[in-house]
Amino acid sequence: MADVVIVEAVRTPVGRRNGELSTVHPVDLLSTALGEVVSRSGIDPAEVEQVVTGCVSQVGEQSFNVGRTAWLSAGLPLTSAVTTVDTQCGSSQQATNLATSLVASGTVEVAIASGVELMSRIPIGSNSSKKLGLGVPVSKAYFSHYEFTSQFEGAERIADKWGVTRADCDEFGLASQQRAAQAWAEGRFGTQIVEVDAPDVDEDGKPTGTTHHVSRDGGLRETTLEGLAGLKPVARPEGVHTAGSSSQISDGAAAVLVMTADKAAALGLTPRARVVDTCLVGVDPVLMLTGPIDATQRLLARTGMTIDDIDVAEVNEAFASVVLAWAREVGADLERTNPNGGAIALGHPLGATGAVLVTKALHELERADKTTALISMCCGGGLGTGTIIERI
Repeated sequence: MADVVIVEAVRTPVGRRNGELSTVHPVDLLSTALGEVVSRSGIDPAEVEQVVTGCVSQVGEQSFNVGRTAWLSAGLPLTSAVTTVDTQCGSSQQATNLATSLVASGTVEVAIASGVELMSRIPIGSNSSKKLGLGVPVSKAYFSHYEFTSQFEGAERIADKWGVTRADCDEFGLASQQRAAQAWAEGRFGTQIVEVDAPDVDEDGKPTGTTHHVSRDGGLRETTLEGLAGLKPVARPEGVHTAGSSSQISDGAAAVLVMTADKAAALGLTPRARVVDTCLVGVDPVLMLTGPIDATQRLLARTGMTIDDIDVAEVNEAFASVVLAWAREVGADLERTNPNGGAIALGHPLGATGAVLVTKALHELERADKTTALISMCCGGGLGTGTIIERI
């Protein structure tokens, strides 16, 4: 198997719902990220043999193989093949893992992983709504095997099982906001962001012909523990999660360029990190969101590493209890986990988040002069994505 290296990784700012990026078509947002990852790397785009894109709600503006449409809309070569995949919240991390596998297996030498989700324009659940008249995605046969729960309920059951309290969640939510604010204040995200020109619209939603510049994540909030304590639970009257300890509905895109180490050398490109290992695991679909635990354990077992070998962990903050239960189960240091804030502060644009986390991890390793990063996400339906990268 060939060594797979990451040469470049970029992300757009993550926009809050109905905020800074909500006027951008998903195709245009993704094409901005794809064009930038090619431009920054200096690679001839004709060298890119396959692109794998993650997207959850593949309907309307995000249908018709959105990755392919975005690639072509960026003016990039028609000879590059593109596939769009759905692994729920882990879609673009799995896209990264699949692109890595294509390269490692020798199927291609150069690939790009990417992801996009414009939740302002294509709301979560749009592709499974009864309003479409196409039925529901779960048949009666499913219920003979499993209870069907929401992610909100899954997060609460995780809190029950691992003894995560409301105070734990509020403290975690506050820390996410504080870390993200510090990261922006110190310019930590500058090397990873591709700025976006978003169309302006009038009060009727019609384009005005002008644009506004988006260069900063839109989800950050100033808050306190006292303020968080006053928020209502989102799932149960006595639940531990509120809007302050749950991921935000967001808009965003990201792209990661991978290739063989030999190809990078032949093209005169400088690898930034090596992909050590990847995985996708299945877990209990009722608890649903415990995937990072199993994914981390599998990766550590396969690589012979321990959790202490991980310098930076990016574990998606779908809900505070997901990360807190993961840390307790695998013995992770929360000081090394999401050091620049996570989805509670920065947002979670579903299909884009995995590639966003890989991008954040790579750039944080370089900024902090560290070596090894773990990226993991929980996914709807009971899945977990995992990737370990090692800075070169």
